[in-house]
Amino acid sequence: MQNHLLQILALFAMETPVSLDAEDIRNEKVKVLRSMRPIQMEDVVIGQYKSHTKGGVTHPGYTDDKTVPKDSLTPTFAAAALFIDNARWDGVPFLMKAGKALHTRRAEIRVQFRHVPGNLYNRNTGCDLDKATNELVIRVQPDEAIYLKINNKVPGLGMRLDRSNLNLLYSARYSKEIPDAYERLLLDAIEGERRLFIRSDELDAAWSLFTPLLKEIEEKKRIPEYYPYGSRGPVGAHYLAAKHKVQWGDMSLDQ
Repeated sequence: MQNHLLQILALFAMETPVSLDAEDIRNEKVKVLRSMRPIQMEDVVIGQYKSHTKGGVTHPGYTDDKTVPKDSLTPTFAAAALFIDNARWDGVPFLMKAGKALHTRRAEIRVQFRHVPGNLYNRNTGCDLDKATNELVIRVQPDEAIYLKINNKVPGLGMRLDRSNLNLLYSARYSKEIPDAYERLLLDAIEGERRLFIRSDELDAAWSLFTPLLKEIEEKKRIPEYYPYGSRGPVGAHYLAAKHKVQWGDMSLDQ
């Protein structure tokens, strides 16, 4: 979370740079990180996966590993709500989660749009948050894609709404092979291109967010919430999302 996900967040939330020069881009990323509110313990959920049997196959828990102490409190999952105190993002929660032994492996950004006040279609959509919220999804991996999930009218004489995706799947749109992430980084390193690399002040700003939190978790010996191997993570993560009136994107059927 401190490294890859925070970099994605900074790239997404930054203002338009003066140019595409590496220093201009990194300047804007640092501004975002420095504007972020200190992470509060009540906005964080940590977890650890436990053994789970599914389809006759038993998957071991984290502490079942011979190299891991049986009383280990090491988290294998974390979810957090972050806030950026600037004019553009004031009051907007950024929910971030990462974990091992989850039901699927993916890296993506999901932008859930706010509900329209006095929605005329409430009778058709009810109070189902997943149905009533349009969502922009930027999938980093696997199967790179950008798609917009919208609620549209079903053709016909009636008035019924349905969920559809306006989809740009890169592998379907472009026949050429998409370079692996580390291929791109290695090429940038060879060519001296620094746009995707972290500057020292950016690294300091990132660790200044997470270091106090990590220290507090360690000092208080906070016990992680257990979740089954292959699940969507601890139940507490869903309560965290509900607290901020959003829903994790991987909870929807069409995702």
